[in-house]
Amino acid sequence: MKTVKPSIPKGTRDFTPNEMVRRNYIFNTIRHVFEKYAYLPVETPAMEQLSTLMGKYGEEGDRLIFKVLNSGDFRQGIDFNSQNVNKLAAQICEKGLRYDLTVPFARFVAQHQNELTFPFKRYQMQPVWRADRPQKGRYREFYQCDADIIGSKSLLNEAELLLITHEIFSQLGICVTIKINNRKILSGIAKMVNEADKIGDICMAIDKLDKIGREKVCEELQERGISPEAIVKLQPCFDFSGTNEAKLEKLHAMFASIEIGQKGVDETVQLLQYAQLLQIAVPVELDITLARGLNYYTGTIFEVKASNIAIGSISGGGRYDDLTGIFGLKNMSGVGISYGVERIYDVLHELNLFPPNLTAAVTALFLNFGSREEIYCLPALQQLRASGIAAEIYPDNVKIGKQMSYANAKGIPFVIMAGEDEIATNCFTLKNMESGEQQKLEIEALVKRLMLK
Repeated sequence: MKTVKPSIPKGTRDFTPNEMVRRNYIFNTIRHVFEKYAYLPVETPAMEQLSTLMGKYGEEGDRLIFKVLNSGDFRQGIDFNSQNVNKLAAQICEKGLRYDLTVPFARFVAQHQNELTFPFKRYQMQPVWRADRPQKGRYREFYQCDADIIGSKSLLNEAELLLITHEIFSQLGICVTIKINNRKILSGIAKMVNEADKIGDICMAIDKLDKIGREKVCEELQERGISPEAIVKLQPCFDFSGTNEAKLEKLHAMFASIEIGQKGVDETVQLLQYAQLLQIAVPVELDITLARGLNYYTGTIFEVKASNIAIGSISGGGRYDDLTGIFGLKNMSGVGISYGVERIYDVLHELNLFPPNLTAAVTALFLNFGSREEIYCLPALQQLRASGIAAEIYPDNVKIGKQMSYANAKGIPFVIMAGEDEIATNCFTLKNMESGEQQKLEIEALVKRLMLK
């Protein structure tokens, strides 16, 4: 058999046990907060019909969808000499890996509408895939943790998501700033510069302002067909500064005769009032260059940035007014937020914010002195486990040094020894691997001691 060099696709990763313990710490923290706010879990398939996914994320998003080749003899009746790649892909691929969790959720709601009670609050923690160029903080396979409320237009829902965000990052120990905007404000700006029909192109371009800078954004706007006069009029919007109140006052004046822009201002004022009443302690900052390039957003949008580290947004979301309408369920407004586990992990790791005891998943290791000692230790091992103490026994009777090295390598804080003396006195010797302290204990005292670790 030919030897194959072990490798994985670019942009994907394996996770070691220590990494998984840390990742589970993030998942469990987020899940606990979601459930505290009465969100219910759902899951959807890794694959969706391409008709479900395409056209929901803008041109760039559609290009990043991983398409899945049809099974069976997909070649029959296909002209592979065709120069139209998109047409060829449509013929041989009917499914794709999900790009995010929001569009599949909209499909889920439409499909299961008679089984749900609205407003419906759901959370979902699953991987998504994007055919993106891998780089720091950006992967082709990554996990998202989403929370959505669908079936209500109330801005209380946006405020609750901001509150959840504050609580999650407070529990994780990450200092953040929540940036907010409103797609109606952006629509008002597009109308003000006489490019109302180009709102999607404007959002796609200015969403990259932090990444590529003003000059490149202006170049992209021009490439997308925005007139030079409109680009000049847009430039002052890149320099909005001051307090939220000052920015809103300036926008209010700008939109004196632009109804949709004024509606966006009014919604933002109300959201900030809710945030103040709920005593959201993290900074909530209005940023009118925040656009979030996804096509389905219609109202409030938000992103979360970690302080003291350059890594891009670690969370984001917004209001979508009729995403389910694509699937036949009209007038079902929703709002949601997504937390990127990979970037949150990188922030916690780089800032050394993981709790120090996370890697010690096993509390105690019984050393193996031989067959007779095994028989003596096994009931005690099970008694520890029955008491909720993670414990194991070294499976082979090898040199004690090797067994001790195993405990050290796994970060096991205690080893338990039982030789002739311990068996004769019906006890065990417990060794603290950090301090070296040893004490002889009967099984009941041993359990109590390890439960206090």
